[in-house]
Amino acid sequence: MKGGPTFDQERVTFNLARLKKGGHVFEVVVDPDAAITLKETGNDEVDDVVKAQKVFADAKKGLLAGEEEMMTVFGTTVFEEVAKKILDEGEIQLTTEYRDKIRAAKLRQLIARIHRNAIDPKTGNPHPEKRIELAFDEAKVHVDEFRTVEQQLNDVVKKLQPILPLKFELAHLTVRVPSQYAGKMYGEVARLAKIVRDSWLNDGSWQADVELPAGMKNDLIDAMNNETHGGASIEEKQQ
Repeated sequence: MKGGPTFDQERVTFNLARLKKGGHVFEVVVDPDAAITLKETGNDEVDDVVKAQKVFADAKKGLLAGEEEMMTVFGTTVFEEVAKKILDEGEIQLTTEYRDKIRAAKLRQLIARIHRNAIDPKTGNPHPEKRIELAFDEAKVHVDEFRTVEQQLNDVVKKLQPILPLKFELAHLTVRVPSQYAGKMYGEVARLAKIVRDSWLNDGSWQADVELPAGMKNDLIDAMNNETHGGASIEEKQQ
């Protein structure tokens, strides 16, 4: 009996960076999380992204790229230099399973971000997350796995607005916390809102002017009331 592969090559999949250049194909196998971070920020080092110190002509078949081809296209055969050019100039090809996982995670983050930061201009209240999710489906919004939530938020909102009225505005509040809760609540308020100015009053209480997305106003009010057992004072300021 002749020897041969013990796996089905058609079922073998890799997360790759692939570059087609000079009539040749060059591939490196990558860690998918690090590859996405690289595309989003450009911060990762080559050694953090690649999973094998080899340049392939076809990673699936295990065929290595020839040194002559690398020298012709890249002017070097040094792995780190070749891999960096493949990562910088090529495209990241993720397995379907991993790509779907990342898109689903970013979809949830986008929905949560819109729920927290935007309101329905008709009611002044945040849209329920399920309603936002349905609007994503109706608007056929494409979630880009290679862009951060911040990078694609504006484009997503533009696609949603014809279907889902959205208004982004800030709520401006003055909060006052009794002395016995002040130390603990400072951190909680800072987590949920931007502290514009604050001061310690003669009675030991803490007062602050804060701003936060209007959709998060109720979260802050609930947190303060729960932590101070209703002892906090919260006043909305008109701008």
